[in-house]
Amino acid sequence: MIVLTRAQRVALFKVFQRDFPSWVSPGKRYPYGPPFRNIECVPVPTTQWRKYRKAVHPSFDKSGAVLLHWKGMWVGIERDGYTHT
Repeated sequence: MIVLTRAQRVALFKVFQRDFPSWVSPGKRYPYGPPFRNIECVPVPTTQWRKYRKAVHPSFDKSGAVLLHWKGMWVGIERDGYTHT
């Protein structure tokens, strides 16, 4: 599994929430805090979250960005949590 920054994990979790909105209620939003602590949410199935974490690929340059194949497109997640396609 690729080591992600905290901001990348939060951004990845937000993409995960788009696929499973019935399992996770957004509750309070923290810009750089962990998505699992201090927010009111429904428990997330661990197997699905791990599947998302394992689906992340490193980018081809040395920037530290990661790529996720999601719904027929590649989503890039920069080190600061910025997502783009």
